[in-house]
Amino acid sequence: MDTDLFGNPLDVPAAAAPGGSLSTAGHVDTPLAVRMRPRTVDEIVGQDHLLAPGSPLRRLAEGRTAMSVFLWGPPGVGKTTIAAVVSASGQRRFVELSAVTAGVKEVRAVLAEAQRELVHGVGTVLFVDEVHRFSKAQQDVLLPAVENRLVTLIAATTENPSFSVISPLLSRSLLLTLRPLTDDDIGVLLDRALTEERGLGARYTLSDDARATLLRFAGGDARRALTYLEEAAAGAATQGVSVIDADVVSAAVDKAAVRYDRDGDQHYDVISAFIKSLRGSDVQAGLHYLARMLEAGEDARFIARRLVILASEDIGMAAPSVLQTCVAAAQAVQLIGLPEARINLAQAVIACAMAPKSNAVVKAVDAAIADVRAGRIGAVPPHLRDAHYPGAKQYGHGQGYLYAHDAAHGVAAQQYLPDDLAGARYYQPTDHGNEASLAERLKVLEELLGREAQGPAT
Repeated sequence: MDTDLFGNPLDVPAAAAPGGSLSTAGHVDTPLAVRMRPRTVDEIVGQDHLLAPGSPLRRLAEGRTAMSVFLWGPPGVGKTTIAAVVSASGQRRFVELSAVTAGVKEVRAVLAEAQRELVHGVGTVLFVDEVHRFSKAQQDVLLPAVENRLVTLIAATTENPSFSVISPLLSRSLLLTLRPLTDDDIGVLLDRALTEERGLGARYTLSDDARATLLRFAGGDARRALTYLEEAAAGAATQGVSVIDADVVSAAVDKAAVRYDRDGDQHYDVISAFIKSLRGSDVQAGLHYLARMLEAGEDARFIARRLVILASEDIGMAAPSVLQTCVAAAQAVQLIGLPEARINLAQAVIACAMAPKSNAVVKAVDAAIADVRAGRIGAVPPHLRDAHYPGAKQYGHGQGYLYAHDAAHGVAAQQYLPDDLAGARYYQPTDHGNEASLAERLKVLEELLGREAQGPAT
């Protein structure tokens, strides 16, 4: 009998492709989190905003739509579960690919088989897990199949598809955002796992403090909660007890894993919150996000680089010594590394958060660059041009130049900007921190230079 790419008879609906998260769900050591996956759309928890009667997600799960969808959400909220429910509907072929292991060749083979099956009236649902790991070339291969509805694509991702998926593919699909699960949602899943026969079959009970511990460790991730429960149950069995208490849970899980993807959306969200907390002068929040990144394994050099940038972009001359602190912290990261360098990074974080803030430096340089890019350049004034080569004098270069050290106060009143920019003002200090004194100093300098002084920026 002819078989398809995965060894399935062509006259029988295909199973999930090897290597995917759904393809090994039936073996003897199947994890509790897999065994407890909802079997119907009504068993899905925590996504009520997407599961109303007639909603696209419900119609997809019930096999009543051919619309391709992207399921975007944090880990453990039900993306693969929805695919599993669709695969159980039995109305269409279901093929699973993992973006981690599948290449362009595998994608083309699945699409070719889908086209052959469609001739016989059999549609194909293609589930791609971790689609953000697909290259542009792989996504380009999917595009015609999605556009012509050769397959119904279900693509799961923990990253913002706007950054990780090509626009043509995204525009031809429906984007569904899954919400993080609440403690109540996780509680429902724990109760199911404890009581149902496919789970722990009522062989164990969970104390209130153990439940609270599991919910805290889970952090809204259903897979993590059930994995921890399974480990705790194994620990209870080893001790010969049927009550899982907080001590049993703590013994099974030595610390809460931080949900943080160094290459994904969480990476950008956490570093964004980190920078905005420091800019907003919240030292406690800054230290929290620093700890969160360090515990998640973020590259300490990346954190140090962002601190160096912030020291000039958001603090600048309001507290110029902060830049030195941040550069020193970056050097400490290079010299001694973690875990000791966490202290240097923390010092830099505290310095950044508590310093007076000013964005006058970045506004100044960006304004100057904007003028240059707009063509406002002008010729260098003749008296400022290089006069150290033979023949310079005949062009008038350097003539009339006033040496600043010979002038009163060390400031020579002469034109330094090109004629076209004679009235330009780029750096406008604020009245924050050290810049308040710089504003007074600038006022004096402008007067000595014969310019009309301006007050501090508001």
